[in-house]
Amino acid sequence: MAEVDRTQYEADKQRLREAAEAYYNGTDLLLDDATFDALSRQLAAIEAAHPQWAAGDSATDQVAAGAAVAGDVAHTVPMLSLGNVFDPDELGDWLAGVAKRAGTEDLVFTVEPKFDGLALSARYEEGRLTRLVTRGDGYHGEDVSYAAPNIVGLPPRLTEPVAIEVRGEVMLTTAQFEAANEARMTHGDRPFINARNGAAGALRGAADRKYPIAMSFFCYDVITPETTSPEGAGAGRYVTALQRAHDLGITIGVETISGIDTYAAAEVPAAVTAIEERRGSLPFAIDGAVIKVDDYAARAKIGSSSKAPNWAIAYKYAAEEGMSKLIDIIWQVGRTGVITPRAVIEPVMVSGTTITYATLHNPDDITRKGFRMGDTVIVKRAGEVIPRLEAPVVNLRDGSETEIEFPEVCPRCGSPIDKSEARWRCSRGRQCGLAEAVTYAVSREAWDIEGLGKKQVENLVASGRVGGVDDVFTLTETDLIEFGKVAPANAPKITAEIERARTSPLARTITALGIRGTGRAMSRRIAKHFRTMDAFRAAGIPELEAVDGIGTEKSAMIVLELAELAPVIDHLSELGVSMADELDPAVAEVAAEVAPDSVDTAAGSAGAAGAGEPGAEEAGADADGAAGAAAQPLAGMKVVVTGSMVGPLADLSRNEMNELIESLGGRATGSVSKNTDLLVAGEKGGSKRAKAEQLGVRIVSEDEFAALIGRVG
Repeated sequence: MAEVDRTQYEADKQRLREAAEAYYNGTDLLLDDATFDALSRQLAAIEAAHPQWAAGDSATDQVAAGAAVAGDVAHTVPMLSLGNVFDPDELGDWLAGVAKRAGTEDLVFTVEPKFDGLALSARYEEGRLTRLVTRGDGYHGEDVSYAAPNIVGLPPRLTEPVAIEVRGEVMLTTAQFEAANEARMTHGDRPFINARNGAAGALRGAADRKYPIAMSFFCYDVITPETTSPEGAGAGRYVTALQRAHDLGITIGVETISGIDTYAAAEVPAAVTAIEERRGSLPFAIDGAVIKVDDYAARAKIGSSSKAPNWAIAYKYAAEEGMSKLIDIIWQVGRTGVITPRAVIEPVMVSGTTITYATLHNPDDITRKGFRMGDTVIVKRAGEVIPRLEAPVVNLRDGSETEIEFPEVCPRCGSPIDKSEARWRCSRGRQCGLAEAVTYAVSREAWDIEGLGKKQVENLVASGRVGGVDDVFTLTETDLIEFGKVAPANAPKITAEIERARTSPLARTITALGIRGTGRAMSRRIAKHFRTMDAFRAAGIPELEAVDGIGTEKSAMIVLELAELAPVIDHLSELGVSMADELDPAVAEVAAEVAPDSVDTAAGSAGAAGAGEPGAEEAGADADGAAGAAAQPLAGMKVVVTGSMVGPLADLSRNEMNELIESLGGRATGSVSKNTDLLVAGEKGGSKRAKAEQLGVRIVSEDEFAALIGRVG
């Protein structure tokens, strides 16, 4: 490695210790996870090259970098940290090293999630919880037994009157983190920066806090005389000890992901990947996977260092959080008139992507969390979620930060702002963004009216001829020429497109309406669930919540949106626009060839069962019997389509491909993630194909996909 300056090394070592103290003690945040890990690795490399510099004072060879509060409670056996690996090659090297230490390659491993919280030991006597102790320096920790009533997963009494010690992670689930910050802000306290920071703060502050904060415990270790005997003789297996703890009523971490299982060395990488694929959908934060030797006798032979066991390792995933600087806020006005703050930040790499913009949700989010212009901020990107600003890092302020200015009038049209809800909205509502709303409604994703583009729509709206999306179906050739400035030769073609669009499937009409809380994929699910517009409009919150992806908040918004759009929907119906769930002819043709029993192009079965009633869809499905259920070749699969289709599927547009996927039981999504099951890659697949290859997602060509669904010509 390049020559390193001793002074810089000492400064970086101090920087790591200060960051570790803030990290492990839950006070403030000085470095994001990725930077902390990178600095640790850098210092470890320097200390390997210059061991005399770190003699007796290494920051990388101590539990919690030597910065955690030790406390005065001695641990029964050392409570060590874990070493880290960051890629498959490093994992392979570690597995080989473990086999060498054990003197055999015939080892069995466990793979479990690495929770992002605070390590905790819980001691039981005669089945009663008697003491909670933090990890501290690995040899002594703090007594935090006062927090026990607030921790879910550690029962005050076990199912049997036994003496046992369990170790695990105390943390805040996503719901607990949000509830904690609501409570803190209600009581005038600063919100936690992130769940990891919050877990330590919630635990240590429980003694003096005047309001409770719920936390969760997930067990990952069991301490008994048998499991800690020097030779491991007769100690048995780790999975057996975990199962015993579970039977006693303690929450086991690995069971929150996949259940207790074991793997041969060759199977470990796939198990690590499987946990990562579920990361974005979990109701709590994990930052990696932990791999452990299962057999206690083998563990005793492999041994430990002063900092970490040699028989266990943490595989760290790419960080989902990073630190950046808030540069500016852009106030955007959407198609429905909603005014949304969009943060402009200094570029930062999060989850392998460079982020320059992030959402702030709404103005209230800015006020509650106390953001200021120029703040150092935490940027979070999880799964397919749009990057968002989590919190300002208040302790890094230098006095140059300024208050954020909120708009007094609509940034687009200057009209008053309706501030009655958390999401501010222009008082003109959809009329403020009418041109954008109509352009979206006639786009390929909705009614797909070819020839009626953005410029023509803007002319029609500006002239007053189009005052809503429903007015599209009242346009004549003369209107298009006079008000839309359409070339006379193109006007007949556009009116023909408008006539064709009257028979659009229900999903396309729902998309065209631009209902807040829905999008293309959600519109397809709504149409498939309710089958008719009347049934959709009649649905209340409980019925809407039955649709995949719609919760209480979103269902309440949809109910309000449908009430606001009632005149538009009524007018569309009067104009002869289809209000039933029918597939596009091209899609229906392909779907009928692949799965004839699953295609119901006229929504007839819903009508037979009583269209509009909550059980209509289920009744239709029951009538179809097992044959229809079997004819779903993509059942349960999340599928992404990229590039241009050729061959047997060349006649389908992207939206039609998505409709086909969902008609065959799949779920069409727009971006590749760890949760994607299949990427259909046409010509010029581009970045989506590259990301799929990186994540190990299955990739098929157009012809392979056609064969998969039974469309061969």
